[in-house]
Amino acid sequence: MKNLPNCPECGSAYTYEDREMYVCPECAHEWLQTAEPEATETEATITDANGNPLQDGDTITVIKDLKIKGSSLVVKVGTKVKNIRLVDGDHDIDCKIDGIGAMKLKSEFVKKLG
Repeated sequence: MKNLPNCPECGSAYTYEDREMYVCPECAHEWLQTAEPEATETEATITDANGNPLQDGDTITVIKDLKIKGSSLVVKVGTKVKNIRLVDGDHDIDCKIDGIGAMKLKSEFVKKLG
């Protein structure tokens, strides 16, 4: 049996499906099945080493020497990285580093500037 969501209007647990809609028999409220109420407020945010929230386009600095696998290159402490992009996964920052190129970094090894 499917676990259907409670009605967002009255909280009733007796909701049912009608094609692509959920329907509440108690208050007659209808909503799309793809709609997730308040989902954007509960999403986990990506934070830097100090707990500051990161956003696309931020400028960060590296707080630890990072060895690059398969190469003899190292990203040094204090390296400034502009215009980051946040992505899903273990390495949650996508960026370009001058002299090295495109890389993915873990947010635990960076500090937000500004």
